[in-house]
Amino acid sequence: EVHLVESGGGSVQPGGSLTLSCTASGFPFRGSAMSWLRQAPGKGLEWVAVIHSGGEDQWYQDSVKGRFTISRDNAKNTIYLQLNALKTEDTATYYCGKGNARVLPLSIVDKGQGTLVTVSS
Repeated sequence: EVHLVESGGGSVQPGGSLTLSCTASGFPFRGSAMSWLRQAPGKGLEWVAVIHSGGEDQWYQDSVKGRFTISRDNAKNTIYLQLNALKTEDTATYYCGKGNARVLPLSIVDKGQGTLVTVSS
């Protein structure tokens, strides 16, 4: 059974930074692309960043490019999302997802319980 646990969310002011983590179990982590997704209040789920299984390739939504960085540690079955220069519009629940959310229907992506990021002055 796929099990994903996110952590690291919180409240920050605009321009601030956070680091999200997601620990995975129940599937061959090293062989799987991984994603970060988010859902803002009143909006639909969207993918934010995707990392290849080996970590050598990453993809980002245009809205976060240059501000967010996805990475992974295959020895720890963990992925990370570094969020810098946060904006109020980044406020959302962030989810870790198994697989490449760029090409999968988001409704079928295995996700964790989410971690809330609130950006407010």
